[in-house]
Amino acid sequence: MIDLTVNGKPRSIDDAVDLETYLLSFGLDLKFVAVGYNGEVVKKETFSSVKLKTGDVLEIVRPVGGG
Repeated sequence: MIDLTVNGKPRSIDDAVDLETYLLSFGLDLKFVAVGYNGEVVKKETFSSVKLKTGDVLEIVRPVGGG
């Protein structure tokens, strides 16, 4: 079990995965998402090389349309 904090809320995942796989599990379009990983902005090209581990803190941001 891997315990994370995602957008300020505790989350757990069963298996070790990379950031890209984790984001895709929510059906997110990776072209329209920005991610902070332990206080650092992650480049989209490196999502697949970031391995999630217990204690990691993610901030996932998507654009919101409106007027």
